[in-house]
Amino acid sequence: MEDKYLDILMEEMNSKFELVLEGHQVLRSDMRRIEKTLSEKIDENSARIKINTDMIRSNADMIKVNTNMIRSNADMITALDIKLSKRIDEVDEKLTNRIDKVDEKLSKRIDEVDEKLTNRIDSVEESLGARLDAVAVDLKAHRADTEAHHGIYRVQEPTT
Repeated sequence: MEDKYLDILMEEMNSKFELVLEGHQVLRSDMRRIEKTLSEKIDENSARIKINTDMIRSNADMIKVNTNMIRSNADMITALDIKLSKRIDEVDEKLTNRIDKVDEKLSKRIDEVDEKLTNRIDSVEESLGARLDAVAVDLKAHRADTEAHHGIYRVQEPTT
């Protein structure tokens, strides 16, 4: 009987071991399925991360290029600003010198014309003064002559 019990007990233990083995196989297949799903998801996410990383690198490169272009443009603008400032200063100096020369010439010319006109006015004034003096002398002589011939010529004041 003991053998019988032992056989029953062994059969029961075997059935339990088979159940445990069956459970392990189910767990193993579930774990393989989950591992496969996770691997697929990891591969998919890795591909997405790689694409995003490549895009970020590309954008970073474009940003570097744009930054370099901006720096280059800023340098060109600065150089152009310096060049234009120098040119403006040169033109300003040139125009100032020309204006000063024209001002000097015009002042000299005005002074010459002023002196010429002053001399001419003085000459005309002297000439007119001499003529007036001559007319006054002639008039005085004529009056004296008229008064000397008192009876013949008579000077009358005009009547109104």
